[in-house]
Amino acid sequence: MEFTESYKQTGPCCFSPDARFIAVAVDYRLVIRETVSFKVVQLFSCLDKISYIEWALDSEYILCGLYKKPMIQAWSLTQPEWTCKIDEGPAGIAYARWSPDSRHILTTSDFQLRLIVWSLLNTACVHLQWPKHASKGVSFTRDGKFAAICSRRDCKDYINLLSCHTWEIMGNFAVDTLDLADIEWSPDDSAIVIWDSPLDYKVLIYSPDGRCLFKYQAYESGLGIKSVSWSPCGQFLAVGSYDQMLRVLNHLTWKTFAELMHPSTVRGPCYAAVFKEVDEPLQLDMSELCLSDDFSQGHDDSPEEPFRVRYEVMEVPINLPFQKPPAEKPNPKQGIGILSWSTDSQYICTRNDSMPTVLWIWDIRHLELAAILVHKDPIRVAAWDPTCTRLVLCTGSTHLYMWTPSGAYCVHVPLSQFTITDLKWNSDGSCLLLKDKESFCCAAVPLLPESSEYSSDD
Repeated sequence: MEFTESYKQTGPCCFSPDARFIAVAVDYRLVIRETVSFKVVQLFSCLDKISYIEWALDSEYILCGLYKKPMIQAWSLTQPEWTCKIDEGPAGIAYARWSPDSRHILTTSDFQLRLIVWSLLNTACVHLQWPKHASKGVSFTRDGKFAAICSRRDCKDYINLLSCHTWEIMGNFAVDTLDLADIEWSPDDSAIVIWDSPLDYKVLIYSPDGRCLFKYQAYESGLGIKSVSWSPCGQFLAVGSYDQMLRVLNHLTWKTFAELMHPSTVRGPCYAAVFKEVDEPLQLDMSELCLSDDFSQGHDDSPEEPFRVRYEVMEVPINLPFQKPPAEKPNPKQGIGILSWSTDSQYICTRNDSMPTVLWIWDIRHLELAAILVHKDPIRVAAWDPTCTRLVLCTGSTHLYMWTPSGAYCVHVPLSQFTITDLKWNSDGSCLLLKDKESFCCAAVPLLPESSEYSSDD
């Protein structure tokens, strides 16, 4: 892998959907760089510190959320003189997002008083009262024609279906939830999945006309649903719960066909490879090393660590690092907190928050555990390559961790004191954006050769 130098950032950074540009927030400024050359192509000055940025799907426009102000500013990449400012006044702005046509901005006011659709074409506004959430509870169909938006009135949750062409409400219906947490259209736009807050246990499948197709409830005691995700192919729905289990439903009968456990002790028979991050001391031959007096008196601001990190393949049985959450505290760190499908829908990775340093990779096609990755530090982000079966994760250390069906790899980032706190793929899978606390860099990611080896290091 090849790494760029580090650049300053003080907020969000993200690739444009067409993978050509990187938008970076630096205090009041929005910096647009080319992905290949890192040359600055546009520089926009906002009225306050940037809290949030989001590209329009056509990569033509970009919005900046100035939530402390609060207001939204939008910019055009091809028309630098074009500007847009949205100020809700006393109502404030809690969140903003683009519509699929890249010509409308949806904002949610503080305290979820209203959701407004702002047109960049004719300055028209459409209001929807009492949205359920600020950043959640809105989902668009894959073809971009319709939006499902949650609202709550009279202590009841509703789904409003809007046309993304006219922004008129095509219909609305009440849903059988106590406290709706979020919704998502299926990848084929034929159904809407709705799940309740952790205090309830239901996952509901509705048709666009308001018919309840299926109601799923795994158990009745304790906390319930924690994470839900459709597979990219649309055939499977994965449900992660606080009982530390992953359940997978099929889209034909909506029945559970897999229940995958996350035990703290893995015993045989187990055909999954177990990779553990270990430190390997560097073996240096210093017998012929001679330093001049000038060099020996020089400064070394960033001495290299006397070891390198690699994965070691472990044998089962193995005890995994487990943290029992305190029973008296709310929001316990347990259950499936990370849940992500591979692009081909064959694999799914999970993290049980009671074992934050362990990543589980499941082969859904064969209904078996494919690999377990055990790290020294808690896993922060895990992201699949959008073009092939390759998983990258970070733990807040100076290393990247990769997994493919042929093995697992540790890659050291050759930048002084650069710890990876977040990462993002660009849309063609050729580049990774890596964030530190106050800087970022990019890594060119080559195609990995097919190999039968289980472990490698950089």
